[in-house]
Amino acid sequence: MVNAIITLILVIVLIFATKSSIKHFKGEGACCGGGSGTVKRSKPKKKKLNGPVIAHYTIEISGMHCQNCVNGVTRAINAIDGAAAKVSLRKNSADVSCDRDVDKEELQRAVEDAGYKVISIRRQP
Repeated sequence: MVNAIITLILVIVLIFATKSSIKHFKGEGACCGGGSGTVKRSKPKKKKLNGPVIAHYTIEISGMHCQNCVNGVTRAINAIDGAAAKVSLRKNSADVSCDRDVDKEELQRAVEDAGYKVISIRRQP
């Protein structure tokens, strides 16, 4: 009888842990730091460039797990003068439009200072 109760408790714990993990990796649960609450997702304002777009970059990023991560990367790139980002959690990448010359190193530094790893940066034709 005791073994059945212990097994039942373990099954219930395993179900809740699996459910929370799935929500976390879909970006629906509490953010990367853990916790059981929901994350207030203040979406960054869409940045408008002052001039015509002269360059497009695709940045492949590692380490994003939720919408809060996406918001942090978006804010970091948008803080660069002349750069506006659209970040995708599903693709683990950022599409960056620039209205002036922006160095790849500056883009990489912004993403890495936000706490993520840049896998590659490609300039689009």
